[in-house]
Amino acid sequence: MTLATSTCTTSCHSAKPQLSLTARLRLHMAAWRQRRQLARLDDRALKDIGVTRAQADAEARGGLWKAPDHWSF
Repeated sequence: MTLATSTCTTSCHSAKPQLSLTARLRLHMAAWRQRRQLARLDDRALKDIGVTRAQADAEARGGLWKAPDHWSF
């Protein structure tokens, strides 16, 4: 078996795009709206998506500034 290794420079990784202030605001507002909707779900709906009431409440308390980790800025 052959082990292949490489040293990857920054060119190997795709650069994350820089978002404009307007785009960032839109993303944060979308997260805020989704958190509000999550907080409104009943226990049956939360169970259906695999989220506990405590998890939903904790996420719903996230502020406008708290964006999901997978969003790049």
